Amino acid sequence: MSKYPDLKLYIGGKWRETAETLPVLNPATGEEIGRLPHAEVADLDDALTAAREGFRIWRATAPRDRANVMLKAAALMRERQEEIALAITAEHGKPLAQARLEVIRGCEFIEWDAGEAVRTYGRVIPSAPGVRYIVHHQPVGVVLGLSPWNFPMSQPCRKVAGAIAAGCAIILKAAEETPAGALHIARAFHDAGLPPGVLNLVFGTPATISNHLIRQDTVRLVAFTGSTAVGRQLTTLASEHMTRVLMELGGHAPVIVCEDTDVRQAAFASAVRKYRNAGQVCTSPTRFFVLESAFRQFTDTFVERAAATIVGNGMDPGVEMGPLANERRIPVLSELVEDARAKGAELRLGGGRIGSKGYFFEPTVLINVPDDARVMYEEPFGPLAMINPVGSLEEAIVKANSVPFGLAAYAFSNRADYIDRMTDGLEAGNVSFNTLEASLPETPFGGVKSSGYGREGGTEGLDNYMVTKNISHSMQIV
Repeated sequence: MSKYPDLKLYIGGKWRETAETLPVLNPATGEEIGRLPHAEVADLDDALTAAREGFRIWRATAPRDRANVMLKAAALMRERQEEIALAITAEHGKPLAQARLEVIRGCEFIEWDAGEAVRTYGRVIPSAPGVRYIVHHQPVGVVLGLSPWNFPMSQPCRKVAGAIAAGCAIILKAAEETPAGALHIARAFHDAGLPPGVLNLVFGTPATISNHLIRQDTVRLVAFTGSTAVGRQLTTLASEHMTRVLMELGGHAPVIVCEDTDVRQAAFASAVRKYRNAGQVCTSPTRFFVLESAFRQFTDTFVERAAATIVGNGMDPGVEMGPLANERRIPVLSELVEDARAKGAELRLGGGRIGSKGYFFEPTVLINVPDDARVMYEEPFGPLAMINPVGSLEEAIVKANSVPFGLAAYAFSNRADYIDRMTDGLEAGNVSFNTLEASLPETPFGGVKSSGYGREGGTEGLDNYMVTKNISHSMQIV
């Protein structure tokens, strides 16, 4: 196993240590594996100064040159895939195979946005003779990127890629529990020749960092991925300063299973995806609404496959689900299970912690869960699946839309009329049929309702990082 990286801040093109550090723990063992530098206000002010200068240089850099630096950084990360993946598994717990895939996914985000960097087209609006109206797109300025702990590599890659491709500078505050992915991103861009100050990396107390930086006029956009509760707080703070926000917030994804599909295959695929990343995914399939005629077969197959999930240390061969990323999630999940059971749900599988070493929780299946159970309207963000029968497609759509979240929704059906009704009726920013994939580099990703606003990825992905300027040019004074 490679050595866990020596963690540092990255400000103005230079690596920086601090007097105060925080422990980084391996969630499979609870052991300390590294020390994380804790940014003070002086470090944050230095990052702001560096970002201002980096933006001055980078906004004047040709889009093709920006793209070349991005592609070189992505190539370096691909070369370093194993080193990065080992660090991610050590700090997060996810199986090594999944960590390897996450590294590649992060590279794909950068590579896609590198292509988009040269396609931030404006347009000429038809006008009278002697007059030109031109729509021009320019980088918004310095971005504050706030990335979560559940995907230590791909999530910060999305923030960095969008900002740098658009010509912005970025101060990235990555998750303190899982800092290695962001460190490797900064290292790759440094080695690829990114000018100093264009990318800055800080860690520390989240509230201190966000409160200080969002209040600064230098910061023109806050790009955040995380919980809805925190997203609301950040949006409120940003609104006080008229600062733009890009919010990718929580989800509670429904899955509708129709009677015409291959029920067994749908259940098998659902159980595999449900426990990926230990269910710590904002798009994780969680609330299953199964047409009554398919309910028993779906449930039996799902439980059978869930029970076969190999849980263990992500470094061990064959492991499919690692521990939860932090210990504080264990009592939350236990409370949700007990609340559901107290209100009449049937526990078909799991429901509790595994052992006392590490933060492992059993793959869990609850069926016939009442609507008033907390887990039906609170995102569990863990290996919990709820399976309920429904009498009709209309009922399934109503129940799917019954929560304030709308990030991802899934359905299994081969009927065109069913798919048409769900396409129009499901309230989600991402709707997938016969697949549980919600996000790709080339497709726009984001939510509706309390799941946020703005989009990352696709041709829409750079819109949030740019401002639209209208140019009116008359050939003579009028």
